[in-house]
Amino acid sequence: MSAQICPLCGDSGQKQAVAARVARRYLVCSHCQLIFLTAADRLSLADERAYYATHNNSIDDAGYVAFLMRLLQPVLPWLLASMQGLDFGCGPGPTMSQLLARQGIACDNYDPAFFPITLRAQYDFILASECFEHFHQPAIEIARLSEHLSPGGILGVMTDRWQTPAQFYDWHYTRDPTHCSFFHLDSFRWICQHFGMTLLFHDERRVVILQKNAS
Repeated sequence: MSAQICPLCGDSGQKQAVAARVARRYLVCSHCQLIFLTAADRLSLADERAYYATHNNSIDDAGYVAFLMRLLQPVLPWLLASMQGLDFGCGPGPTMSQLLARQGIACDNYDPAFFPITLRAQYDFILASECFEHFHQPAIEIARLSEHLSPGGILGVMTDRWQTPAQFYDWHYTRDPTHCSFFHLDSFRWICQHFGMTLLFHDERRVVILQKNAS
Protein backbone atom coordinates (compact mmCIF):
# COMPACT_ATOMS: atom_id res chain seq x y z
CA MET A 1 0.00 0.00 0.00
CA SER A 2 1.13 3.56 -0.72
CA ALA A 3 -0.28 7.01 0.11
CA GLN A 4 0.73 8.66 -3.16
CA ILE A 5 -1.66 11.25 -4.58
CA CYS A 6 -3.61 10.15 -7.62
CA PRO A 7 -2.60 12.32 -10.62
CA LEU A 8 -6.15 12.21 -12.01
CA CYS A 9 -8.58 12.73 -9.13
CA GLY A 10 -6.16 13.98 -6.47
CA ASP A 11 -7.20 11.37 -3.91
CA SER A 12 -4.52 11.09 -1.23
CA GLY A 13 -5.68 7.83 0.34
CA GLN A 14 -3.85 4.56 0.35
CA LYS A 15 -3.18 3.08 -3.11
CA GLN A 16 -2.98 -0.63 -3.85
CA ALA A 17 0.00 -1.84 -5.85
CA VAL A 18 -0.82 -3.52 -9.15
CA ALA A 19 1.43 -6.34 -10.28
CA ALA A 20 2.97 -6.32 -13.74
CA ARG A 21 5.48 -8.54 -15.47
CA VAL A 22 7.73 -5.56 -16.21
CA ALA A 23 10.03 -4.23 -13.48
CA ARG A 24 8.11 -1.01 -12.88
CA ARG A 25 5.78 -0.04 -10.02
CA TYR A 26 2.12 0.76 -10.58
CA LEU A 27 -0.61 1.90 -8.20
CA VAL A 28 -4.39 1.90 -8.65
CA CYS A 29 -6.68 4.61 -7.31
CA SER A 30 -9.85 3.17 -5.80
CA HIS A 31 -11.60 6.51 -6.32
CA CYS A 32 -11.27 6.97 -10.11
CA GLN A 33 -9.75 3.61 -11.10
CA LEU A 34 -6.68 5.13 -12.75
CA ILE A 35 -3.58 2.95 -12.64
CA PHE A 36 -0.46 5.10 -12.69
CA LEU A 37 3.27 4.55 -12.85
CA THR A 38 5.13 5.80 -9.80
CA ALA A 39 7.16 8.95 -10.42
CA ALA A 40 10.44 7.20 -9.61
CA ASP A 41 9.90 4.78 -12.49
CA ARG A 42 9.20 7.37 -15.20
CA LEU A 43 11.71 8.07 -17.94
CA SER A 44 13.35 11.47 -18.17
CA LEU A 45 11.88 13.85 -20.73
CA ALA A 46 14.95 13.40 -22.94
CA ASP A 47 14.64 9.61 -22.84
CA GLU A 48 10.92 9.83 -23.58
CA ARG A 49 11.53 11.98 -26.65
CA ALA A 50 14.27 9.64 -27.87
CA TYR A 51 11.84 6.72 -27.53
CA TYR A 52 9.08 8.58 -29.39
CA ALA A 53 11.51 9.34 -32.22
CA THR A 54 11.83 5.60 -32.91
CA HIS A 55 8.19 5.59 -34.08
CA ASN A 56 7.93 5.83 -37.85
CA ASN A 57 4.25 6.46 -38.51
CA SER A 58 2.88 8.26 -41.57
CA ILE A 59 -0.07 8.36 -43.91
CA ASP A 60 1.88 6.03 -46.21
CA ASP A 61 1.72 3.28 -43.58
CA ALA A 62 -1.51 1.40 -44.29
CA GLY A 63 -1.42 -0.33 -40.91
CA TYR A 64 -1.09 2.96 -39.05
CA VAL A 65 -3.91 4.52 -41.06
CA ALA A 66 -6.14 1.52 -40.30
CA PHE A 67 -5.30 1.95 -36.61
CA LEU A 68 -6.26 5.64 -36.60
CA MET A 69 -9.51 4.80 -38.35
CA ARG A 70 -10.55 2.98 -35.17
CA LEU A 71 -10.98 6.44 -33.66
CA LEU A 72 -11.90 8.42 -36.75
CA GLN A 73 -14.76 6.22 -37.94
CA PRO A 74 -16.85 6.38 -34.74
CA VAL A 75 -16.20 10.11 -34.21
CA LEU A 76 -17.03 11.25 -37.77
CA PRO A 77 -20.82 11.32 -37.22
CA TRP A 78 -20.29 14.18 -34.73
CA LEU A 79 -18.02 16.23 -37.04
CA LEU A 80 -18.95 18.82 -39.66
CA ALA A 81 -16.93 20.38 -42.49
CA SER A 82 -17.36 23.79 -40.85
CA MET A 83 -15.51 22.69 -37.71
CA GLN A 84 -11.95 23.41 -36.67
CA GLY A 85 -10.23 20.51 -34.94
CA LEU A 86 -7.00 19.65 -33.18
CA ASP A 87 -4.98 16.45 -33.27
CA PHE A 88 -3.45 16.57 -29.78
CA GLY A 89 -0.29 14.46 -29.54
CA CYS A 90 0.07 13.96 -33.27
CA GLY A 91 3.62 12.60 -33.00
CA PRO A 92 6.46 13.10 -35.50
CA GLY A 93 4.36 12.04 -38.52
CA PRO A 94 0.96 13.81 -38.38
CA THR A 95 -1.61 11.63 -40.11
CA MET A 96 -5.02 12.18 -38.54
CA SER A 97 -5.18 15.74 -39.90
CA GLN A 98 -4.56 14.44 -43.41
CA LEU A 99 -7.31 11.85 -43.04
CA LEU A 100 -9.68 14.58 -41.85
CA ALA A 101 -8.68 16.81 -44.77
CA ARG A 102 -9.96 14.08 -47.09
CA GLN A 103 -13.33 14.59 -45.36
CA GLY A 104 -13.10 18.36 -45.88
CA ILE A 105 -12.47 18.99 -42.18
CA ALA A 106 -9.68 21.28 -40.92
CA CYS A 107 -7.44 20.04 -38.11
CA ASP A 108 -4.33 21.54 -36.50
CA ASN A 109 -1.41 19.36 -35.45
CA TYR A 110 -0.01 19.65 -31.94
CA ASP A 111 2.64 17.67 -30.13
CA PRO A 112 4.75 19.01 -27.24
CA ALA A 113 7.87 17.30 -28.60
CA PHE A 114 7.43 17.61 -32.37
CA PHE A 115 4.79 20.28 -33.14
CA PRO A 116 4.69 22.73 -30.19
CA ILE A 117 2.39 25.25 -31.90
CA THR A 118 0.48 27.98 -30.12
CA LEU A 119 -3.03 26.58 -29.75
CA ARG A 120 -6.14 28.44 -30.82
CA ALA A 121 -8.34 29.66 -27.99
CA GLN A 122 -10.94 26.95 -28.66
CA TYR A 123 -11.58 24.05 -31.00
CA ASP A 124 -14.82 22.44 -32.11
CA PHE A 125 -13.27 19.04 -31.59
CA ILE A 126 -10.05 17.55 -30.23
CA LEU A 127 -8.79 14.07 -31.06
CA ALA A 128 -6.18 12.41 -28.87
CA SER A 129 -4.94 9.13 -30.27
CA GLU A 130 -2.50 7.13 -28.17
CA CYS A 131 -1.43 10.03 -25.97
CA PHE A 132 -3.51 9.83 -22.75
CA GLU A 133 -1.35 6.93 -21.60
CA HIS A 134 1.69 9.27 -21.74
CA PHE A 135 0.24 11.87 -19.36
CA HIS A 136 2.29 12.28 -16.17
CA GLN A 137 -0.38 14.58 -14.74
CA PRO A 138 -3.63 13.62 -16.48
CA ALA A 139 -5.78 16.06 -14.47
CA ILE A 140 -3.68 18.99 -15.69
CA GLU A 141 -3.64 17.78 -19.29
CA ILE A 142 -7.37 17.05 -19.39
CA ALA A 143 -8.14 20.46 -17.88
CA ARG A 144 -6.03 21.98 -20.64
CA LEU A 145 -7.92 20.06 -23.30
CA SER A 146 -11.23 21.14 -21.79
CA GLU A 147 -10.10 24.78 -21.74
CA HIS A 148 -9.45 24.64 -25.50
CA LEU A 149 -12.68 22.79 -26.31
CA SER A 150 -15.74 24.84 -27.26
CA PRO A 151 -18.98 24.26 -25.30
CA GLY A 152 -20.67 21.34 -27.03
CA GLY A 153 -17.31 20.34 -28.52
CA ILE A 154 -16.21 16.76 -29.05
CA LEU A 155 -13.24 15.04 -27.40
CA GLY A 156 -12.32 11.75 -29.04
CA VAL A 157 -9.79 9.61 -27.18
CA MET A 158 -8.06 6.40 -28.16
CA THR A 159 -6.07 4.73 -25.40
CA ASP A 160 -6.19 1.06 -24.40
CA ARG A 161 -8.20 0.67 -21.20
CA TRP A 162 -7.32 -1.75 -18.43
CA GLN A 163 -9.98 -4.28 -17.52
CA THR A 164 -8.78 -6.43 -14.61
CA PRO A 165 -5.59 -6.76 -12.54
CA ALA A 166 -5.00 -10.18 -14.13
CA GLN A 167 -5.16 -8.66 -17.60
CA PHE A 168 -2.90 -5.79 -16.52
CA TYR A 169 -0.17 -8.15 -15.31
CA ASP A 170 0.92 -9.29 -18.78
CA TRP A 171 -0.51 -6.40 -20.79
CA HIS A 172 1.46 -5.17 -23.80
CA TYR A 173 0.70 -1.57 -22.79
CA THR A 174 2.97 -1.84 -19.76
CA ARG A 175 5.91 -2.88 -21.92
CA ASP A 176 6.21 0.63 -23.32
CA PRO A 177 8.33 2.54 -20.76
CA THR A 178 6.73 5.87 -21.78
CA HIS A 179 3.25 4.76 -20.67
CA CYS A 180 2.40 6.33 -17.31
CA SER A 181 -1.41 6.44 -17.01
CA PHE A 182 -3.81 3.58 -17.62
CA PHE A 183 -7.51 4.40 -17.73
CA HIS A 184 -10.49 2.23 -16.90
CA LEU A 185 -13.92 3.02 -18.34
CA ASP A 186 -14.82 4.22 -14.83
CA SER A 187 -11.93 6.70 -15.09
CA PHE A 188 -13.66 8.32 -18.05
CA ARG A 189 -16.95 8.37 -16.15
CA TRP A 190 -15.10 10.24 -13.37
CA ILE A 191 -13.68 12.66 -15.98
CA CYS A 192 -17.19 13.35 -17.27
CA GLN A 193 -18.49 14.11 -13.79
CA HIS A 194 -15.64 16.42 -12.83
CA PHE A 195 -14.85 18.15 -16.12
CA GLY A 196 -18.43 18.80 -17.23
CA MET A 197 -18.60 16.28 -20.04
CA THR A 198 -20.98 13.62 -21.31
CA LEU A 199 -19.91 10.15 -22.45
CA LEU A 200 -21.38 9.75 -25.94
CA PHE A 201 -19.73 6.50 -27.00
CA HIS A 202 -17.29 3.86 -25.93
CA ASP A 203 -16.18 0.62 -27.50
CA GLU A 204 -15.06 -2.49 -25.66
CA ARG A 205 -11.40 -1.66 -25.49
CA ARG A 206 -9.91 1.68 -26.45
CA VAL A 207 -12.13 4.43 -27.89
CA VAL A 208 -14.26 6.92 -25.93
CA ILE A 209 -16.06 9.97 -27.31
CA LEU A 210 -16.93 12.74 -24.87
CA GLN A 211 -18.84 15.97 -25.37
CA LYS A 212 -18.20 19.11 -23.36
CA ASN A 213 -21.41 20.25 -21.75
CA ALA A 214 -22.81 23.47 -23.15
CA SER A 215 -23.32 24.96 -19.70
